[in-house]
Amino acid sequence: MPPGPKSRISRSRRGMRRSQKKLSFHGWGQCANCGATVRPHYICLSCGYYKNRQILG
Repeated sequence: MPPGPKSRISRSRRGMRRSQKKLSFHGWGQCANCGATVRPHYICLSCGYYKNRQILG
């Protein structure tokens, strides 16, 4: 049999581990077109631009 967990991980321990994976605000940037706060490598939701090109109409 393949190895598995010896005991169940509680919701609290699972949540404490996952809390470290959140994206902090200092990783975000500003849209070059409108100046809104955007996640890296994502389309700006306020104006629809990505890398100085309009993607969303």
